[in-house]
Amino acid sequence: MKFATWNINSLTVRLPQVLEWLANNPVDVLALQELKLTDDKFPANAFTQAGYCAQWFGQKTYNGVALISRSPAIDVVKNIPGFADDMSRVISGTFAMPDGQQTVRVIGGYFPNGQEPGSDKFEYKMNWLKGLRDWVRAEMSSHPNLVLMGDYNITFDDDDVWDPVALKDSIHCTEEERYHLRALVALGLHDAFRLFEQPPKSFSWWDYRDAGFRRNRGLRIDHILISNGLKPLASACVIDKSPRKNERPSDHAPVVLTLG
Repeated sequence: MKFATWNINSLTVRLPQVLEWLANNPVDVLALQELKLTDDKFPANAFTQAGYCAQWFGQKTYNGVALISRSPAIDVVKNIPGFADDMSRVISGTFAMPDGQQTVRVIGGYFPNGQEPGSDKFEYKMNWLKGLRDWVRAEMSSHPNLVLMGDYNITFDDDDVWDPVALKDSIHCTEEERYHLRALVALGLHDAFRLFEQPPKSFSWWDYRDAGFRRNRGLRIDHILISNGLKPLASACVIDKSPRKNERPSDHAPVVLTLG
C-alpha cells in the first residue's frame, strides 16, 4: 500500500495538479490539507471520475481536510472527539489492507500554525496537540495499524530546518512544539521518513518569498507517523518535490510512504 500527505493550499486552485499527481502516483490513500472551500464546493465528481473515493471536511477560506482513497473509508470521524473546535482540521477513516484480513486506521490532520510563541494562537496549538495525543492514544488501543499524517507545522529538530540558528525558538521550531511531537512518537509511533537514509536538507515546505524553493530554504513540517504494527512493512518514504516546480504550486510537497 501507498499513503501520501499533501497540503495543497487551496483545492480550488490546485485540483488539476492533484489529479495529475494521482494519475502519476496512484496511492491508496492521500490526505489533503488546506482545502480552503466549503463542503458543498468539494469537487467529488472529479475524484470519482479519476477512480477515487473521497471523504472531506471543509471550511470557508481556511483549513479543510480530505481523504482521497482507492477503496471507501469506513468509520469516518471529523475533528478530535472530545475537543471542542470550530476549525476543520482532522479527518480519519479505516481502510482494508491487501490481505483482506487487516485494516489500517488513517488520521489526516492540518495541525495549527500557532503564529508565534506566547500568542493566543500558540496556546490554542498547545491545547490542540494535547487533545490530539489523548485521542490518538485511544485510537491506537483499538487500531494497531495506524497512520497519522499531515501538515504538522512542527519540525522534529535542527535537521528539519534550513537555518537552525536563525530560526531557533521561532514558530515550528520551539521546544514546546517539539515536545508534543515527541510525545506523539512516545505513544508507539515512528517517523516513517527517518526510517530510511535521506539526503541532507530534505524539506517539505518552502516559502514563496525570496526564492525559497530554488535556494532550498525550507522546513520539514509534513510528516507520516506509523504504529509499531506497520513499521516492519515500511519499505520507503520520500518527499516528492516535483509538484513544487509546477506553475502556481502549493508551497508544500507531497510525502509518500510505501508499505510492502
